Amino acid sequence: MIQHLESLTTATVGLALDAATLRHQAIANNVANVNTEGYVPLQVNFASYMEQLEQLSAPTQGKGGQKHSIGQLELEPVFDVNGNPAKVSLDTEMAAMAHNTVQYQALIKALNRHYAILSSAVTDGKK
Repeated sequence: MIQHLESLTTATVGLALDAATLRHQAIANNVANVNTEGYVPLQVNFASYMEQLEQLSAPTQGKGGQKHSIGQLELEPVFDVNGNPAKVSLDTEMAAMAHNTVQYQALIKALNRHYAILSSAVTDGKK
């Protein structure tokens, strides 16, 4: 049970870090191409991300123990209501990058805290 919890926590935070990294790359591409004619902005497919988290949190049945399979996070192009590439707003992209950076830092803190708890358990609280 403890192994499953540790694996689930680490995998969940790892997936969230992967999503934040991919989101950061998409935002950076959007910022770099803000003045490029015909550029189609990118964003992380949030629905796909949530489906993967759902799959991760649901234990699989089987004799071989607990196993989780996580696909790749997906980027999707962003179009306006007319089907044209959406206009990239530098202010919006920079705000999204700042927000994503704060989320990434919070995830790193959570992972560090998780490993500190595991370390304390392994050493029986001794330093």
